[in-house]
Amino acid sequence: MSELTIQGIGITALAQTYGTPLFVYDGDVLRRQFQQLRDVLDTRVEMFYSLKANPNVSICALLHSLGARAEVSSIVELMTARRAGVDPENIIFLGPGKSDEELAACLDEGIFAIVCESFEELGRIDELAAERGLTAPVALRVNPSFTTTGAGLTMSGKPRQFGIDGDQLLAATDLVARHPHVRFLGVQVYLGTRILKESDIVDNTARILELAQELSDRLGIALDLVDVGGGLGVAYFAKETDLDHEVLAAGLNPLFAAFADAHPGTRLAMELGRYLAAHSGTYVARVRYVKTSMGEKYAVTDGGTNHHMAAVGIGSFVKRNFPMALLNRIDEDADETWQVCGPLCTPNDQLGKDVPLPAVRPGDLFGVLRSGAYGPTASPGLFLSHGYPAEVLVDEGVDHLVRERDRPADLMRPQRLYKE
Repeated sequence: MSELTIQGIGITALAQTYGTPLFVYDGDVLRRQFQQLRDVLDTRVEMFYSLKANPNVSICALLHSLGARAEVSSIVELMTARRAGVDPENIIFLGPGKSDEELAACLDEGIFAIVCESFEELGRIDELAAERGLTAPVALRVNPSFTTTGAGLTMSGKPRQFGIDGDQLLAATDLVARHPHVRFLGVQVYLGTRILKESDIVDNTARILELAQELSDRLGIALDLVDVGGGLGVAYFAKETDLDHEVLAAGLNPLFAAFADAHPGTRLAMELGRYLAAHSGTYVARVRYVKTSMGEKYAVTDGGTNHHMAAVGIGSFVKRNFPMALLNRIDEDADETWQVCGPLCTPNDQLGKDVPLPAVRPGDLFGVLRSGAYGPTASPGLFLSHGYPAEVLVDEGVDHLVRERDRPADLMRPQRLYKE
């Protein structure tokens, strides 16, 4: 009987040391995901890690050590990137509803670019910069009139809270004059996410680069930054195939090379979150009970959708399973069909439906693979007051606790009894 090992460390030992449920991240896989694309992509393209995928400071620090910049969307993500060692000139800040506190932090920290998503936000940035006697570095997030195909989630090309409509920007020819305390750096466009067809990403990029040039010509803004978004997908479900990074680079590099040659001072940015982090993670839950109900086999684990909401299908109406396995008996034939559920008092707490597994026993370690992105921080961790799980990073053969498990006292501490 064999078990999953991560850099030589058995999953049983990790579960005994840190308890379950927990997330385990493999540093070697993080390196592989970053480096395989970095090795083939035009060197003038900068890879920005999107912390929203996994904002753990150690994940960010490891990727930064490889050369990743940081794309953040909250003041805590900004603090995380800085703590991870990312210099301000390699940080951009996105988000449609930034607070004054967040905008002020961007200005005070001196980050490279605030990605502005509305005309009202642009006016507020101008005011805050004027109060500080600064010129705010701003890139315009554009919601173009065109959209993409092949995205699991479309972010642009439709009515959206993200960005400023391209037609509105093209008509705002006095934009620069009306904002004297803003330095317009360029544009950012993010068309969609979970794209698994290389040609779609290439087509998106070509259109974004054309739009950037058009906006620059019409509005008289610089192109110090052109951020083409990303949306590189990960194959989670049946019949999906991972992107071929060499095929992708072969399509993208001529576009980037032509643009960079024409604009030698432009920073070309690609945002990568899920693509970098997902493969590295495994969600580990211990089976507490097994039962049958009306002819179906159920395994009830100590962790569920409160920690891994993405495992229910990433917003899909049709339930699809992530890759799943019994981690402590990974070589046994998966010749039975199981419903795998968590401990929550809701029928929606089902990690896997009709999952092929060996005969499941109490104490087994159930794993959801490719779980390094959109795990605990994208899940309702406080539902039923279970709290958030431990997170462990295995790097260079050593396991590191990178987030402590929530304890009951941790969950009670912020609460106040109103009569005390």
